[in-house]
Amino acid sequence: MSLTLRTDDSRFDGLPDWPYAPHYIDSLPGYGGMRMHYVDEGPAGAPVFLCLHGEPTWAYLYRRMIPVFLESGARVVAPDFFGFGRSDKPVADSAYTWDFHRNALVAFVETLDLTDITLVVQDWGGLLGLTLPIEFPERIGRLLIMNTGFGVGSKPSDGFVAWQEFVANTPDFDVGRLIAGGTPHLTAEEVAAYDAPFPGPQYKAGVRTFPSLVPPNPEMDGVAVSRQAMQWWREEFDGASFMAIGMMDPVLGAPVMERVHAVIRGCPEPMRIEDAGHFVQEWGEPVAQAALEAWDD
Repeated sequence: MSLTLRTDDSRFDGLPDWPYAPHYIDSLPGYGGMRMHYVDEGPAGAPVFLCLHGEPTWAYLYRRMIPVFLESGARVVAPDFFGFGRSDKPVADSAYTWDFHRNALVAFVETLDLTDITLVVQDWGGLLGLTLPIEFPERIGRLLIMNTGFGVGSKPSDGFVAWQEFVANTPDFDVGRLIAGGTPHLTAEEVAAYDAPFPGPQYKAGVRTFPSLVPPNPEMDGVAVSRQAMQWWREEFDGASFMAIGMMDPVLGAPVMERVHAVIRGCPEPMRIEDAGHFVQEWGEPVAQAALEAWDD
């Protein structure tokens, strides 16, 4: 593997509403001992809520949802993708590819032998996580899906192209400020928690590259498996699902999510959060409660 950096643990001290001890795995096949961080709370034998973050966040994004899931008696596992959060960060932008991220996620699930999984996905957590049933459909039982999509080679929206161009031309963009821009209720301490993984631009290769990996044409990596995944969710999925849409999201908001909704077999009418932006988990407590209530009916 290429040169990697590891954010100093001290940057994660005292984060608000984040009492969870870090867990690490450094034995993922094909990753040369790189260390991946994950949250792992709740009973070991309980059903698993696998919470997958996106760009440019980390497991901290789920702090408003994790307590609700734990109160239901579940186990919650929330990894940080390589390049994000407390996970190791290859320095070279070229290290980050679709397969680099997806294969790590597949290996993570298999190494921890996670079963009876409720996928909880948003942004890249969905682009990658929604393809997991292609590897092991028997492990996936339910889906809680927020603003995300399938990487099937579709022409991107003008809003997404603008986002790609911004990231490509701003190698050291301010992560916390970006998230706060669409999430006005964040405190200064919470904004700082989103900045914590990235003490300098050399730590941000993963942040810089994720937007460019969304495939705008059918020849790109990820398209074939994403199309397989769409077919599975449309034709074979027989579990419970719940969708929440942040209606203020200019890129992956209602128009995109209505198309995704049509793919998920048996998905009920979405929960629409009028004042929520892209990072729906920041409105996550009522979303998590509504999903659990819907599944208990």
